[in-house]
Amino acid sequence: MGLTRRNFTKNLFVSSLAVPLFTLTPQNLFASVTYVVKSGDTLSRIAQQNGTTVSKIKRLNQLKSDLIKIGQKLQLPDPEHYSYRNPTRHLIYQNKKIKVDRKKWQIIVVHHSATSRGNASMFDASHRNRGMQNGLAYHFVIGNGTDTQDGQIEMGSRWLKQLQGGHVKNHYINEVGIGICLVGNFEKNKPTARQLKSLTALIDWLQGSVLKKRVKFAGHKDIEKNLCPGKHFPLKSYHRKYSV
Repeated sequence: MGLTRRNFTKNLFVSSLAVPLFTLTPQNLFASVTYVVKSGDTLSRIAQQNGTTVSKIKRLNQLKSDLIKIGQKLQLPDPEHYSYRNPTRHLIYQNKKIKVDRKKWQIIVVHHSATSRGNASMFDASHRNRGMQNGLAYHFVIGNGTDTQDGQIEMGSRWLKQLQGGHVKNHYINEVGIGICLVGNFEKNKPTARQLKSLTALIDWLQGSVLKKRVKFAGHKDIEKNLCPGKHFPLKSYHRKYSV
């Protein structure tokens, strides 16, 4: 039986299929935030969603005009107010313009990407290619130093627009669950120390400053029968800290 509003607080376990991701090429030596232009994008929209400015994007990519095309890859600067020491600092500023639906969100679900590299834009393109109209299935993505800085948190458009996720098969969990994806295959490798620091900071910020309440916590495999977020992710430790 799938989860419903009635039995949600009693049972987090259902059987279904995970959202498939894509296989990525080996790691780069240096992290750089790559954005893949999609239909409807403008430089101003990209800048607003990524906490930066049009002029900085144009300067970094040596663009002489505002003209961009679908599929074009842009390098993005670090978000305004980004701090390596304070992983959520830039999110605080990005979140100020969002009318958060505090009643809606009831659980945080953690995933791994099951890929060696990637970022929010790359996963967004993959998910759109797989037929997901709203793109990126997750609300937040935490980089591993390949296509963003190690531990850098990216805010996805589903959070910006307060849309339900697409990170699990069960409709109700998508409706009330905040999806957080850490880049990496944690069946093979451990998450980086920076990723775990950022995950903890993100959960603390969401519960303490944004939602102003404790919510349930789960790894993907607590919800559905699979391996996500991987055997090397410290799921028991996070359950001890955040399960209610």
